[in-house]
Amino acid sequence: MHWDEFLKAVQERGEYPSRDEAERATRVVLGLLGAHLVGEVRNELAGRLPETLAIVLLNPLQAHEPLSAERFIRATAAWIEGASEQTATWDVGAVLSVVADTAGDDLTSRVLIQLPPGYDLLFGRPQAS
Repeated sequence: MHWDEFLKAVQERGEYPSRDEAERATRVVLGLLGAHLVGEVRNELAGRLPETLAIVLLNPLQAHEPLSAERFIRATAAWIEGASEQTATWDVGAVLSVVADTAGDDLTSRVLIQLPPGYDLLFGRPQAS
C-alpha cells in the first residue's frame, strides 16, 4: 500500500477532518507499536507499510517494558497533544485496523503473539477466548 492510500484509509476509518490528524495518529501509534515488536515479524510488517511508516516502525519510541493494551492507549494519549484516553482509543483503533488490513491475517496473528493480551481488539481482530 502506498503512503497516500494508507493515510486515506486511516483518515476515513478514524473520521479525521484532516490528513494531518490522520498522519499524526499514525506516526505515534506505529512508533509505539514498533517498540513492542522484534525480529522477523517487525521487519515483515515494515515491509508491507509505506516506506515512511516502515521507518517509523523500525525506529520506535522508547518503551521500557511491554505495555498492556490499556497502557498503550494511555501512552498514545500522552504523545498526541490534546488527546484523552477516549480519543486515543479511537486513534489506535483506526491506525491498527488499517495496519491489520495491510498486513493480512497471517502476519497480524504473528504480530498479536508478540503483544500482551488485549491488542486483538485494538487491531479490530477479536480472538475467541
